[in-house]
Amino acid sequence: MQKLYVAMVGLPARGKSTLAKRIRDGLTAEGIRARLFNNGDLRRALMGPESTEADFYNHDNSFGRQAREMICRRNMDLARAWLAEDGEVAILDATNASRARRALLERTLADHPLLFVECVNEDPLLLKACIQRKADLPEYADHSREEALDSFMKRIGYYEAIYEPLQDEKFRICVDATANRILDEKPCEGSPYYPAIREILVTPWVHCLYLARHGQTEFNVQGRIGGDPPLTARGRAQAQALAEHLRGHPVDWVFTSTRMRSHETAAPLLGERPKTHVMALTEFDEIRAGDCEGMLYSDIRQNMPAVTAGRNADKYRYAYPNGESYAMLSDRVQRGLRRALFLAGDKPMLIVGHQAVNRVLLSLFLRQRTEDVPYVHVPQDQYYRISLTPRTKLFERIPYVSRRTASD
Repeated sequence: MQKLYVAMVGLPARGKSTLAKRIRDGLTAEGIRARLFNNGDLRRALMGPESTEADFYNHDNSFGRQAREMICRRNMDLARAWLAEDGEVAILDATNASRARRALLERTLADHPLLFVECVNEDPLLLKACIQRKADLPEYADHSREEALDSFMKRIGYYEAIYEPLQDEKFRICVDATANRILDEKPCEGSPYYPAIREILVTPWVHCLYLARHGQTEFNVQGRIGGDPPLTARGRAQAQALAEHLRGHPVDWVFTSTRMRSHETAAPLLGERPKTHVMALTEFDEIRAGDCEGMLYSDIRQNMPAVTAGRNADKYRYAYPNGESYAMLSDRVQRGLRRALFLAGDKPMLIVGHQAVNRVLLSLFLRQRTEDVPYVHVPQDQYYRISLTPRTKLFERIPYVSRRTASD
C-alpha cells in the first residue's frame, strides 16, 4: 500500500502541533499506523537550553541555521526509516517556513508522496493568548515571563522574515486552524489516507466540553431580562455544587462571559484549580436586550406589545429594539466557540454561559432548526457534556444538584 509523508507548515503559535497530533490520533483511531516527528522535541534533546534563545532562529546566525537544518535532516531520516518498516503515515511537525526548506523535504522524501499542511491563524486575540502560553513552556523555566515573551516574539520575527506561504508544492492544504476551514487545496489524489486527513482537518474536535449555565440570579427570581445581576444564595449553592460535581474531573480551561453571574458561577471551581486557565470572552455575553434591558417580562408584554408580538412571530430573527436577535447572537457565539476550542486544544474545558448563549451553542452540536433554537431547554442545575471527533459523538445532560437541594 502507498505510504505518505505529511509536513506541517506555519509560523509559531498557529496551532500546528495541535493539528499534527489530531492527524496522528485521528488516523490511529482508523487503524492506520501514524507517527509524529517533531523538530522542536528533537532540537531540545540535541541542543539543550542554547536553542531556546531567540538568536538561534536568526537566519544570519550560521550556527543556528546549520543546526536547524541538521535537526530537519535527522527527523527526515527517522521518518523515512520508520516508513521503510511498518509505518504508514509519517507526520513531520515543524515550521517549514521557507520554500527552500520545503524543497529540501521534497528532494529528500521522494520515496512516497509528500502532503504539506499549512496552518493559518490571524485572529489577534488567539495569537496573543497562544504567545502568552509559550512563556509557560519548560524551556523558558530559567526566564522571567517578560523575558520569555520577548524571546519568543523575536523568534516569531525571524520566522516571519523568511516565511513563504504554500504555492507551488505538488500536494498541499491550507487550513484556517481556528475555523476548521480549507482555504486552498491541491489534493493528494490516489492516496488512501487523504480523505481521512481532510475530514480530520475540517471536523471541529471537542474532546471534552462541559457546558453550564450560570446559577440563579436576582433577575431570574424577579422575572427581569438581561442586566448584570449577582447570584442569589441559591445560585451560589448551585455554583458550589457544580464545582463539587466536577471535582476529580480534569478541566484545563474555563471560559466565561464578561458578566458577574458567569464569573460567580465559575469561582468555586476555579478556587480549587489554581493552574486552570481562565478567559472571559465577550462573545459569550448574554443576548443584548437593548431598550428592554433590565425590564420585567410582564412590563414588556404590557407596555411594549409590538416587541412581544414580534418575538412571538419569529423569536429567532426578531431583534430587541437597539438590541440583538438570536440570529445576530449566533454569529458571535460561533466565533467565541472557535476561539475557545482553539485555545483549549484537546484539553477538557468548561464554558459558563447564559440561557440564550447556551441555546445557540447547543444548537451547533444538535443541528436544530433555527425556529427551535430559542426554545432549547437550558436548566440552571444541570450541565451538558459534549465530545465530538470524526469517530466520536457524545452528547449528554447531567444533573449536578439533587431535586431536594434545588427546592430548598
